Amino acid sequence: MLDHGVRKYVTDKLTQMGFDTDPYGAEPTLVFILAAIGIAGISYLLVHRVIVRYVNLAISKNKQSWANSLTKHEVLEKLAALVPVMILDVLVPPILTHHPLLATMSDRCLGIAVIVMFIWMMFALLDALHDIAYLKGISRRMPIKSFVQLIKLFTFFVGIVICISILSNESPIIFLSGLGVATGLVMLVFKDTILGFVAGIQLSANRMVSLNDWIQMDEYGASGTVEEISLTTVKVRNFDNTISMLPAYALVQSAFINWQGMSDSGGRRIKRSVHIDLTSIRFLSEGEIESLKEIRILREFLFERVKEIKEFNESFEDVHHAANLRQMTNVGVFRAYLAVYLRAHKDVHNYMTCMVRQLEPTAEGLPLQVYAFVNNTDWVFYEGVQADIFDHIYAIMPMFGLRPFQSFGGHDAVNIGLGSQQNNAAPIGDQIGR
Repeated sequence: MLDHGVRKYVTDKLTQMGFDTDPYGAEPTLVFILAAIGIAGISYLLVHRVIVRYVNLAISKNKQSWANSLTKHEVLEKLAALVPVMILDVLVPPILTHHPLLATMSDRCLGIAVIVMFIWMMFALLDALHDIAYLKGISRRMPIKSFVQLIKLFTFFVGIVICISILSNESPIIFLSGLGVATGLVMLVFKDTILGFVAGIQLSANRMVSLNDWIQMDEYGASGTVEEISLTTVKVRNFDNTISMLPAYALVQSAFINWQGMSDSGGRRIKRSVHIDLTSIRFLSEGEIESLKEIRILREFLFERVKEIKEFNESFEDVHHAANLRQMTNVGVFRAYLAVYLRAHKDVHNYMTCMVRQLEPTAEGLPLQVYAFVNNTDWVFYEGVQADIFDHIYAIMPMFGLRPFQSFGGHDAVNIGLGSQQNNAAPIGDQIGR
């Protein structure tokens, strides 16, 4: 036999060196083990220092994202570390054949080491694939991290089963078949993981949420950008820079708002009302109408409306009572002015809904609502445009004889008090004259 011949050769050499031993003694066995370790070390140096080094050098010249990801996570280095362990697993147990206990222990330990190194390499490869998916934008459409974590969990679980089967010298199928008894326990322990995985599939299949989406979930106090979608949680950075961690299944089971559609549409809605004091609403006189015709964007509307009203009123042959005639109101003209003003505004979207409408009067007056879309979804820009529009609305209202409604405040009380003091301080004759 080749093994016996090699052992005899090594034994003869050891005998010449003064070691009295037999071919299956401790000294030849130790020499063979050291030789196996040497071969494993040389193989590691050859693979790691030569092959992996030149492969990484070739990869570094490639500017593709996948190349950088493989280098970043040292996938090839971990694969190189697996080679010497596999060589030892092949060489050491046969060397210890005549030492059954040591052969069994070494075979099982090296088998477990191979499994551990393989899982380590697989984890690095999965991390690299996740980075590649993120850089290529696939993660925006699918929760890749959830699938990566699930595969890692499955790989780890299978590795544990195989390691146990190696230690017990039993088939892995025996352990896997016994899981049916522990299904209830597994469901309890991995409840969030299972729910999160199912939720991840639903989120990706229905495209409910993706990375960098702006979502709002009041139940969890979250309103911000999605930074990460993992197997069990969704990480949201709120606008105050706090972090909210939401259960993945909560996005399926509970209601939330995804504002990404607004960002993609190119328009952000303004929906705000100004409350008009009802006592300031009245008909406009002819002089006021002529004065308002000086407003360029309102001129065409006034000419057409004056003509229309004049033709209608001239159709009456009886007494021209005010109740029988059509007249323009200051609030109606003001509403028409705002509609034209918004359509002419450079920052208001021309192809989305734009209107000014009256809402139901309340104790706070008549709500006049501006409903329009800004043509830029940036938050700061949007707030600036909205503020400018309402600054203009409040400033121009007196020109139409309108007053905004404002609740009675401390400054009003002071003015009333000052007026009363002035009346009381006036001479009696002046008060009677009033």
